Amino acid sequence: MRPLFFALLILVPFSRLAAAQDEDYSKVEIKTSQLAPELYLLQGAGGNMTASAGADGVLLVDDEFAPLADKIRAALKGLGRADKPRYILTTHYHFDHTGGNLPFAQGGATIIAPDEQRTRLEHGSTAGNGGSITREMKAVEPGALPQITFDHELTVHMNGEDVRVVHYAHAHTDGDAIVFFTKGGAVAMGDIFVRYGFPFIDVKSGGTVQGMIAACQDVLRTSPSGVKIVPGHGELASADDLRAYLKMLEDTSAKVAAAMKAGKTLEQMKQEHLLADWSERYSPPKGFVDSDAFIETLYNSLNQQHTPRRGLRPR
Repeated sequence: MRPLFFALLILVPFSRLAAAQDEDYSKVEIKTSQLAPELYLLQGAGGNMTASAGADGVLLVDDEFAPLADKIRAALKGLGRADKPRYILTTHYHFDHTGGNLPFAQGGATIIAPDEQRTRLEHGSTAGNGGSITREMKAVEPGALPQITFDHELTVHMNGEDVRVVHYAHAHTDGDAIVFFTKGGAVAMGDIFVRYGFPFIDVKSGGTVQGMIAACQDVLRTSPSGVKIVPGHGELASADDLRAYLKMLEDTSAKVAAAMKAGKTLEQMKQEHLLADWSERYSPPKGFVDSDAFIETLYNSLNQQHTPRRGLRPR
């Protein structure tokens, strides 16, 4: 699992950036596994990728880092399909999920994302939880920007699949997208759902725990039995895995909200180890977001005025 954490480590304070900067992409392998006919999970050193690969070509969800583009192409070719994606859907603007935009766009791919993603990629942004986690994200080159953007939802009809891409406002960021493969029975959630421990909620980029909760509830409400859930980082998950994660978000945010209502300060919550009941499972040694950082995240998120919008309209 070590390579899956590297991209996340770059978001922490500068004193901890050295490990991420030492990553040798030449040693990274792109692993593939089949989710359904013509639908695959790809895993390398950044966020998980999902590929629909069939007679119409390749649609790729997220594209990791630019230095891995050739390895990703080789992995796609190994599936017996084209090695140049026709479409790339990005789940959010962080560069462990969008770093390959430029080389793939130069190869002819059309990049599709919510409006907010293009804005943050074009102008740069500050990522962070409003406390100890912060990182300046530089603007990307014009060629790496999404060519098609949308406000709420769109569908790509490809390889006999209706690929629904839904914007979730104020979840992990303000420009998240969840991708539903209706025929394949799979959902790619980006960093709204991760399996490395407590999640990084990018409060500085409009993320909120309320939006994370709403998005997870929507996926569980609308997904079929036996759905395969691709998290932003970590191994393939089931609906039960997502339910456990959702309960953690609900219970920890309720705990912090109650402490805030009682007039406790952020420092008091940390001193009292407010999230101790969840720390063993969600705050592993050397984990990206430890218990104190997640208390900061929840505290700052609950102080925001954003109203999360549920992504899915009745159908």
